Amino acid sequence: MFVYVAHRLFASHDRALAADLAERVAARVGADRVFLPFCDSDEENLVAEVKGRRLFEMDRERLGYMDAMVAVLHGPSLDDGVCLEIGYAAAAGIPVTVLTTDFQTYSLTEAGPHLAFPDPLLQAVATRIVRVTNLGPPTSHPSRFTDFQARNVAQTNTALDAAVDALLDLPDHGPRLVGTAPDVGAPVYVEASPYTAWGRDHLAEACVEAGHTVRVPQRFTASDPVAGALADLTAVCSAARLIADVSGPETPPGTALLVGAAMASDVRIAAFQPRTTFTHAHGREPNWRNLMIQYAAEAHLDNGDAVLSWLAA
Repeated sequence: MFVYVAHRLFASHDRALAADLAERVAARVGADRVFLPFCDSDEENLVAEVKGRRLFEMDRERLGYMDAMVAVLHGPSLDDGVCLEIGYAAAAGIPVTVLTTDFQTYSLTEAGPHLAFPDPLLQAVATRIVRVTNLGPPTSHPSRFTDFQARNVAQTNTALDAAVDALLDLPDHGPRLVGTAPDVGAPVYVEASPYTAWGRDHLAEACVEAGHTVRVPQRFTASDPVAGALADLTAVCSAARLIADVSGPETPPGTALLVGAAMASDVRIAAFQPRTTFTHAHGREPNWRNLMIQYAAEAHLDNGDAVLSWLAA
């Protein structure tokens, strides 16, 4: 079993948590059977002509021969790179264990079914979800702050051990959602951003005006959000193209997941982002989005004319 550890990696505590998880997995399957991004790509010291693209290529290579994935997702703001990686695994038939210590659940309406994550796609594609929501037992330490820290560490240790156990109990590969590149006459799937006005359909309208059949998300309006999410995933993997509105502080989690699924399915991808913001890191070119999203997309579109040009290409 070759295991890919997917995790947020932009802060030291996130990297430390992932390293702890990877070490526990390695103790069970062997260190050479575990890939830990940032660590194994030597991101801080890597020198490349286009560093972001090189990091993307290295991570995608590992995604291509993984047997299982364990992904860490915490809180309502889910890392878009991790969500992309989960989507890639889902489309490739790779089983995924998702670990969270978030004590909240989510619903699309006040009385709707509760979900482990804000977007039902995560619930739909996870093979196992490990949720450890409670602090560890109180300690006898006189400082309430040290006691609180110890209770959080205990919760983390419980969660990591449970995730490793779930990972090793995963089923074998499932079927790929598609085996070959979709037909050029297949529909265009248009994924809007929840950070823009609800009901905004200018991207779908542009596709229809250009003569394309269009598919749009079902999961936010379906009576069964998980069933709607699976329908969205299947539609993306059989589409000719994906136009994903990646607007927002980061790419919305479901959108990022669908980008990963499209990447695994050889679907042409364009990222729409009319207002661009850049991230900067030492030794790396400025990136206009998470580098996994940026380099998965063949085109970066910022206006309607750019959308029409890409559709005509």
